[in-house]
Amino acid sequence: MKKWLLASLLVAMFLTLAACSSSEETKTEEKDTTATEEQSAETEVAGEQSPAYPMTVSSTVASSESEESGTVNFEDVTFDKMPEKIAVFDYGFLDTLDALGVEGIVGVAKDSNLPSHLQAYSADEYKSIGNLKEPLLEDIAEMAPDVIFISGRQSAFYEELKEIAPVVFVGTSQDDYWNTFLASVDLAAEMFGKEAEAREYLAKFDAALEEVKTLAGNYDTSLVTMYNEGKLSGFATNSRFGYIYDIYGFKPVTEDIEASSHGSNFGFEAILEFNPQVLFVIDRTAATGGESNIEADMENDIVKKTEAYKNNHIIYLDGPLWYLSGGGLQSELAKIEEILAELK
Repeated sequence: MKKWLLASLLVAMFLTLAACSSSEETKTEEKDTTATEEQSAETEVAGEQSPAYPMTVSSTVASSESEESGTVNFEDVTFDKMPEKIAVFDYGFLDTLDALGVEGIVGVAKDSNLPSHLQAYSADEYKSIGNLKEPLLEDIAEMAPDVIFISGRQSAFYEELKEIAPVVFVGTSQDDYWNTFLASVDLAAEMFGKEAEAREYLAKFDAALEEVKTLAGNYDTSLVTMYNEGKLSGFATNSRFGYIYDIYGFKPVTEDIEASSHGSNFGFEAILEFNPQVLFVIDRTAATGGESNIEADMENDIVKKTEAYKNNHIIYLDGPLWYLSGGGLQSELAKIEEILAELK
């Protein structure tokens, strides 16, 4: 009888201990789940997301073509984890990374003219990877970046750069500038978990584009040109700056301009012949560090006969912004705002 009673007590104690252990495990699981949910909620509030890696990334265009390098085909790149050390040649993409608050940039093309809004990257903490046309391959290799972002000016070095680190082309396409710009923003947001920040920034474009389209409706004809050391080139809708017509809504004075990355040769007499109501002039000389005489050269006796001159609608566009640093969130918004400020 005593043995039976002792056995019963042991069984009861065992069941009690098991129940306590199960209860503690449940509490621990609930605590861990709650902590995870709270951490997730804090992350969402902060606007941060955790990108899904491994991730395969495609370039903004499938290939690039130039006289120097011919046709270069860009491969998709698979990353096992988010890149922590970033080298960036393209100023537009650097602009976007900066706007989104992406960290980890270690090298930029400091040996060319950094746009004014990106001057923070001239600091010593950011190493130089060369200029926009000549990469410092050995210096880049010493940095050991996890990714190198390039655009058209570096296409000739695609194979050499690939031997150092994964290379992603983030440049824009002349034929589809606006959509390839948006594709580069999507790429940055997805790779670095900045989708919320990108949506917030792109929302600023809605109001700005609506305003510039309304403004453009006040004019029947316009012409986009680029000034370079006293010479002019013109741009139509299917060109590098065609988005002024296609996206901003300005009506081209002519479609009969050869498509080219630097525009077709365009004399002052041609401007008078077409006689646009608005004449946009991009100062390439200033963009490349030269001494510009743009206003003195442009406002000659021939151009003074145009409607654009008579109505004070020759719009001198910021050279570094339009020629070098376009294709970024900040620079593309600044372009719209510049035109609004000049024509309002």
